Amino acid sequence: MSHNIFGHVFRISTFGESHGPAIGCIIDGCPPGLEIDADEIRLDLQRRATGKTRHTSQRREKDDVQILSGVFEGKTTGTPIALLIENTDARSRDYENIKRQFRPGHADYTYWKKYGFRDYRGGGRSSARETTMRVAAGVLAKKWLKLNHSIEIQGWLAQLGPIRTDEVMDWDSIERNPFFCPDPAKVTELEKYMDALRKSGDSVGARVNVIARHVPAGLGAPIYGKLDADLASAMMSINAAKGVEIGAGFDSVAQKGTEHRDEMTQRGFLSNHAGGVLGGISSGQDVIVSTAFKPTSSLRIPCQGLDIDGNEVEIVTKGRHDPCVGIRATPIVEAMMALVLMDHILLHRAQNG
Repeated sequence: MSHNIFGHVFRISTFGESHGPAIGCIIDGCPPGLEIDADEIRLDLQRRATGKTRHTSQRREKDDVQILSGVFEGKTTGTPIALLIENTDARSRDYENIKRQFRPGHADYTYWKKYGFRDYRGGGRSSARETTMRVAAGVLAKKWLKLNHSIEIQGWLAQLGPIRTDEVMDWDSIERNPFFCPDPAKVTELEKYMDALRKSGDSVGARVNVIARHVPAGLGAPIYGKLDADLASAMMSINAAKGVEIGAGFDSVAQKGTEHRDEMTQRGFLSNHAGGVLGGISSGQDVIVSTAFKPTSSLRIPCQGLDIDGNEVEIVTKGRHDPCVGIRATPIVEAMMALVLMDHILLHRAQNG
């Protein structure tokens, strides 16, 4: 059974590998009449792109998206939208040395056990290159949500390694630095930390948060159609994601019920520990999701591993990799939030009119 399709009414199907000739997606269920062009999509793709700063992978893809169908005279037609991006800067030769080896912490071993062989070039389908198409599809969802429901989605880097970055929230600062950091005073510290990390050859994890404002109450359904369950699934589908929190998340473990419950008045809720979702259904508050990303597994530092014959070998990964995948994850979590919310609005409209 294929598992490359996401969504129920607003559905996307992505295809392609990191070092294949191209990557792409099919968007099905997009309402007609939405104005869109390739340049709008490219703007968000550039936010996610590698090679823009010294802090990310130096692979430089043009991400020149082509709209092949579903758009006529600048508007969506209601028919399937096909998007395609050619890979132009892949260096498959960098991976020749690991074609018969399993990199620890990577999907090499599990892909081999599932399929009996794998595309070792840059990780193939397990590469974060696949998320490019999620961001492309998310552009349409974000625009439709804003135009039709005034929903605004904003992500930010909340933590990089040991450095908390969102104790001060300057929303205008997020797009003015390469980290999507909301605290301008932390940018220099982040740069120094990343410079030292790259020099050491190691990697580090990160936490990325996203908020959706003006979400209407009533999205989601009990028991197996919960909005927060779909959000968690969406975020966990992103490469390198290892944990998701909705609202207070794991901090709720230490909270008392008198603190955690979000009291209600005629003026509205007094807090939002629930993250905008109650019983799997949106409450009308801001929807807040936090995603933890693991450290990059592809490193030049030697480590122990196995080859496909079961022999113990020393593993050294060449190629161009992000020392912190979370730096580029903000546009991706925004896209997944948008895809889920648009899907749930269309589901709600189908059932409740």
